[in-house]
Formats: sequence, structure tokens, C-alpha cells
Amino acid sequence: MCGSFLDGNREIPRLPARWWCGPHREDQGHNPMMHGRGKSDRPVVPGKPSNNAGPSAAEGVEGRGLAKGNGAQQNTLRTQSRMEGVPSALDRVRQVAKRDRSARFTALLHHVTLERLRTAFLTLRRDAAPGVDGETWQHYAGEMEQRLQDLHERVHGGTYRAKPSRRVLIPKPDGRQRPLGIAALEDKIVQRAIVEVLNTIYEGDFVGFSYGFRPGRSPHHALDALATGILRKKVNWVLDADIRGFFDSIDHGWMMRFLEHRIADRRILRLIQKWLNAGVVEQGRRSKTEWGTPQGATFSPLLANVYLHYVFDLWADDWRKRDACGDVVIVRFADDVVVGFQLRSDAERFQDVDDHQETQKSDHRAGECPVVTVRA
Repeated sequence: MCGSFLDGNREIPRLPARWWCGPHREDQGHNPMMHGRGKSDRPVVPGKPSNNAGPSAAEGVEGRGLAKGNGAQQNTLRTQSRMEGVPSALDRVRQVAKRDRSARFTALLHHVTLERLRTAFLTLRRDAAPGVDGETWQHYAGEMEQRLQDLHERVHGGTYRAKPSRRVLIPKPDGRQRPLGIAALEDKIVQRAIVEVLNTIYEGDFVGFSYGFRPGRSPHHALDALATGILRKKVNWVLDADIRGFFDSIDHGWMMRFLEHRIADRRILRLIQKWLNAGVVEQGRRSKTEWGTPQGATFSPLLANVYLHYVFDLWADDWRKRDACGDVVIVRFADDVVVGFQLRSDAERFQDVDDHQETQKSDHRAGECPVVTVRA
């Protein structure tokens, strides 16, 4: 972690009333929510959101309803749902995933239909820079049906081959450069279709305080949840953390093991492994990628959320319920995390937790929560 700090809430400006619309209750059943925009090509929006609640039910003071400006998006989702029919095949997958959190899905690739590939292609940005294949949206559209039919056959026949990403460096405000991976056009199409299928499973698993790159959620919802939490909970101390080089340091072995908790379709897993191992091309030279997932790839945001779900979200949610002595508010957007605490002692223990602390009984379990006087 880098960029961590603790500070009193006097440093956090009081936001105007329009930032919230009343009390909300935390949804422990995990909600699918929002469409997040971030470091990737436009994320996939499933045809029908799972868990019919929506953002207004998520995360209590950490959650908010959809902004008024998202009304058109909601109408689009409802229209898509009617077109797909009720219940659709993915609806049934969603229902099983929600009902049985230990279920592993062995037959998912058949959901990557020709129609789903076509929809994925049509939702790509038409002005996006080409990958190593040099293929543009307009050129591919000239023979769309024939080429998508061929792509569909290669994906299902096992002859589809992932291409390396074209790496470009984007300047950051601090003077450093962010590596961005631009995938080949057909890789974008297949990734988008696969992400739509996997979202039906994982949107029911992810915790409510995860906001990044999810259907029905945006950075505005994350900020709104944080503002509401600070104002409505007893928050006196804030821990702000950013995972240094997260997308570049994801362990491929652990990534695949996490996916296997829910995905047992070896064909889907092989596709993801192909994308992880495809490598990058930079200044005409190809290199292998033994770690990380390309920022900019359509599948990377979902993989990042799956990875952090298992290595951070589940632990953090359990810690605040089991070990915290006061109120704790958590908001995570991709690799950026903000945690608000009522007690400084909780904030320090959360920041400095180690193996020794995890194996010890917390003082508050014996009714001896540490007392801290905080000036706010």
C-alpha cells in the first residue's frame, strides 16, 4: 500500500444536502450495481441486473440510489431484458449463483453465442485505437457477419488464439507513466462476451462496498457512499490507501485459483489463461507477461474485482464485523480504498494488521475495547 494517512474528520468538508437522500441500510446479501467507467474500454453492461434491489439497497450509508442522469441507462437495460425474453439462459445462471454461493459452473461457453458476439462488437468504441492486428471497427464491420461467424466457430472449436496487447504509455499527473494495453479487435469482442457471462455469477458475490467497474455503479456512487458514510456514521479517522502497481502485479496462479472457486468450465478458464499469457508488444518488441493483467483490456476490470474480492473485500468485511470496536465505513473503487473509523485504535490496527495480530483474540471480545479520545 502507498499513500496511506490518518487524519481527523475536520479535514473532510461537509457536503451539501444534495449529496444524499436519506438513510440507507447495508445490504449483506451483496448487490450488483453500477456501471463503472475507469481504466478499461467501456465495461460490459449485462442485459438485466441481478438481485433486483439496485444501488439504493446497497451498503447502508456506504450506498446510494442511481443518479437521475442514469435514467436512460435503466430504460436501456429494461428494454434489453424484454428483448432477451424472460427468463433468459443467463437469468437462470444468475439465479443459481445467487441461490448457491458454493456452486461451480461447468457449462458456460455455450452462452457465448453468435448474437452475444455481435452485440459485443456493436458496443465497442468505433474510434478506439487498433491493437497489434491493426484492425479498425469500420473495416471489421464491412464483413461483420462472416467474420463473427468465423470467430464463433474458432472460439467453440478451440482454435481461437489470443494476440498480445499493444502497450502504450499514458502520462500521469505525478510525472510517471501508466502502461495501457490495447487489445486486438477480436480479443475485445470475445472478452466483452465472456465478461457479460461471468458478471451474472460474480455480481451476486461481490460485497456492497466494491464500486469499481461494476454494472450500475460509477465513481459518483462511490463518492456519494463515502460522503454519506462520513456524515451518518461516527467517522473521526480516515485511512486512504492505493495498491501500488496493482494491475501489473496480479499473480496469475492465484488469479486462476480464485476463478476456480466459481468457474469449472475449462474452456472459459483456458481463454482467460490465453489472455493473461498473450504478452505485450512495445516498440515492435514482444515480451511475455508472467504477472499482471493489461490495463485497458476489457476483461481486466472483472479479474481485478475477483482478485480483490478474495484477498481484501471478504477479509475487510469480516474484520469490521468481528474485530472493530466502533463504526467502520469502507468504500473501494478498483485499487483505491478509503476506510472511515470511529476510533483511532481501530484505524491503526486495521492499517498495521499482521499475522500475529490476526491470531490473537481481540480485546473487545472480552469487553475491553480500547478507549481513545478523539478531537474532531
